[in-house]
Amino acid sequence: MKSSRIAVLAAAALACQGLVLVGAAPASANPAAGAPGAYNAITDVPGIHVGQVQSDTAPYLTGTSVVYMPTMSVASVDQRGGAPATKETDLLSPLNSNPGVNAIQLGGSSMYGLSATNGIIRWLEDRGEGVRVGAGGVAPIVPAADIFDLGRGGDAKARTSAEWGYLAAQATSAGPVRQGGVGGGTGARGGGMRGGVGTASVHLGDGIYVGAMVIVNPAGSPVDPADCTLYGVKYGIGNEFAGYKAPKKKECNPSGASAAAEQPANTTIAVVATNAPLEKAAAQRMSGNSHDGMARAISPIHTLGDGDTVFAVSTGKGEALQINDPADSRQLNAIFNAGANTLARAIAKAVLSSESIGNTTSYCDRYPSACKGMKQLKQWRTQGEAPTVTPETFAQASQALAQTPVPAPVAKEKDKGKGKGAAASNGAAPASDNSRESSREGMVLTAGSSDGGPGAPTGATVALLAAVVLGLGLMGRHVLGRRRLLPLSRLR
Repeated sequence: MKSSRIAVLAAAALACQGLVLVGAAPASANPAAGAPGAYNAITDVPGIHVGQVQSDTAPYLTGTSVVYMPTMSVASVDQRGGAPATKETDLLSPLNSNPGVNAIQLGGSSMYGLSATNGIIRWLEDRGEGVRVGAGGVAPIVPAADIFDLGRGGDAKARTSAEWGYLAAQATSAGPVRQGGVGGGTGARGGGMRGGVGTASVHLGDGIYVGAMVIVNPAGSPVDPADCTLYGVKYGIGNEFAGYKAPKKKECNPSGASAAAEQPANTTIAVVATNAPLEKAAAQRMSGNSHDGMARAISPIHTLGDGDTVFAVSTGKGEALQINDPADSRQLNAIFNAGANTLARAIAKAVLSSESIGNTTSYCDRYPSACKGMKQLKQWRTQGEAPTVTPETFAQASQALAQTPVPAPVAKEKDKGKGKGAAASNGAAPASDNSRESSREGMVLTAGSSDGGPGAPTGATVALLAAVVLGLGLMGRHVLGRRRLLPLSRLR
């Protein structure tokens, strides 16, 4: 018989509103059942960390977000949009043998940004995290989904790469999560406004949490055209959206204004998580049910131009809840419903946290009367770390990725003593090639540059240039010396 520790879940999921002040509970204590966690973020789920990096310096307007599990966790996925940009999702089917995931990427740069997972994988490999393979090797499992943000304020060729993923993984923590136009949501849009990253959580009682993190970038809109309110706000818990009001009519229907045109390529992507122990099939059902949260907060949703994808993660240990066990149905339904509602709340928070950039207006700037009384917006936009990718940090990540410890091949008897020829095949040259390839495809931020000029050089490049300059200098001194001695030789 399953433990009774989750028996209160169904009632907790429907708990009355207004029990606690959002974020007021100390991190060491569980809030009341039905209330948000201490951070009101996915990191309230034990075993979930988040890292984010981005750049909004021309030519860039994109970024990468990572949901990291220090202990490999059960996960699955449900993909419903008609135009996804995803990676490693087949592994998550309950029909396949993969035991779990180490991290999940929610990124920008569409299909190009999927290469950022290579940096996350490398960061995990360096830590020895992943499925054990071979003699001492690991295979980190990092599924991914990216939004379409190419050319949405940044250059279409200014995209994320392995370096971005590596830096995002380095930035992971179990603390608060920054929201708005950061991480993978830096270049996001929705309903003709700026989208972004949002997160929320709920405590279901007995130490069981459900959390969600989303990047809002839909073809549809999170705004109800009838009164210009956000669909997702109605699912708020307690005073989560305190101060929010329906926009004034003159803002909602300005003279001569027309409805925002649907974007041709989009995607809303999310991770929902719980520390209740779930079997893989239950995780897949959780991801599917959580799409209801998207439908509650965005309309239309799951269009042919969207790549809407939801991952579900269970960090819990112990006897797993199973979808074909009637004794678990009540508990699972409470978790699944909480996942949908928490995702709807996270979507509303993402839209409210976003700020205008360039020609893309935020919801709060378009409807200022709606947000005027929301003092919590500053906290949502500033709490948590989200480092900006700079030429310097990019170069550091590039160098770290170039230093792959590839073992030298065992020399055969006939190769021994060949000196330089044998040394040239010890793996050093491929590492240099990887570094150059990484530099070509990655960060190109340069002071005063907006045309995708060359980025900061790697350590290997600097060393090579120094050697060339030194060699030319010595050669010049040698030639100059011979010219000065020539007249003396003729006198002899």
